[in-house]
Amino acid sequence: MSNRSSRRCHRWLDGREEADAEAVMHIREIGAAGYRSLRGIRFPIGPLTVFVGANGVGKSNLYRALQLLQASAAGTLARELAAEGGMESALWAGPRRVGQPARIKLSVELTVGSDDTAQGELAYDVQAGLAFSYHHEIGLPKITDAAFLLEPQVKQETLVLRGGRRPQTLLERSGPRATALDDKGRKQPFGLQLLASETALSAMRDAARFPEIDAVRRTMLDWRFYHDLRSDRGSPLRQPCLAVTTPTLSSDGADLAAVFATLVHIREDTEDLDRAVDDAFPGARLVVPQPGRTASFGLIFPDYPKRVFEAAELSDGTLRYLALAGALLGYRLPDFIALNEPEASLHPELLAPLARMIARAATRSQIWVVTHSQVLAQAFAEHGGVTPRTVIKRNGETWLDGLRLAGDFADEETDDEEV
Repeated sequence: MSNRSSRRCHRWLDGREEADAEAVMHIREIGAAGYRSLRGIRFPIGPLTVFVGANGVGKSNLYRALQLLQASAAGTLARELAAEGGMESALWAGPRRVGQPARIKLSVELTVGSDDTAQGELAYDVQAGLAFSYHHEIGLPKITDAAFLLEPQVKQETLVLRGGRRPQTLLERSGPRATALDDKGRKQPFGLQLLASETALSAMRDAARFPEIDAVRRTMLDWRFYHDLRSDRGSPLRQPCLAVTTPTLSSDGADLAAVFATLVHIREDTEDLDRAVDDAFPGARLVVPQPGRTASFGLIFPDYPKRVFEAAELSDGTLRYLALAGALLGYRLPDFIALNEPEASLHPELLAPLARMIARAATRSQIWVVTHSQVLAQAFAEHGGVTPRTVIKRNGETWLDGLRLAGDFADEETDDEEV
């Protein structure tokens, strides 16, 4: 590739390093095939994307596919699949075409820049399988394979930059070997043979030589997933935490008090947080004392104006709502946030305030919501201006109502024509 082409590949990276808010990477499309109930599906992702469906249709598999993509960036994809029960449990259990390899395929397309100033698209895909799948034809794996017999193995990876006259393959991996384009636009072999449990995306950590690969990996690692915010008596949400400035809530919410303290005492701007609390609990006020060694918080309710209810005293629903507020209204939000059934433990009267809070947060971050609550889905339609996508089962596979095989929705085309 010429130096001119190489410079074209790096244009968007310069803007990101200058902390230009317009130069972030947004998810444009997600794809998954061969994973549990996901036989083969790809669909677009917007600023706020909502999936609603009954139990057992595969909503959690869509969510989990995203987590596995992040695991690819972290280098833990094989371990995550093994923890699910191995490839035998994770693979699509339905019929396959004769000769089709038993593979799990995951893909993500990232748009570089805003919708108005998009500078290109980056498409990453990864495939995992077993040692004795299609590539070995028949029989057992070769003795020289650096993997255990039933270990999930990373088979292939690609990272492609689109947006110029022709796509540029930035990263390509097949089996243990991988190549990548360096900062001069030259194709370079990866110095070591990759183990079957390793991903090339996680292994190529030289940011100076492979800046695009590094930026994609860091972007995917920055995604945040919230699905297990415990509210039981022993929940970390109910405990004081170390007083360390905390811009973003951790996935388990253990640093919630520090997130609130950072907003109150460092940013000194709690307008959005105060609005979210009052919307859910009219007249209530969040109290965050100046931290010492630890940070804590409580609520004052209008019926008891002189009494601070500490986190340990709050109801499960109240505490979970506050945890979601910490996730969505923090000092700094990740580029992408995924929420799995955020309505859990919440009183129905809190669903509309929750939808409004999520819709406001979607102006700062790209947000994905999976829910089984039709009430919450309708609240998103009313307050978020989005069309919730219904997750269904079709011939045993998970699908989205209205999704076409081309990977888009019929009603989106209709909306475009009306505009």
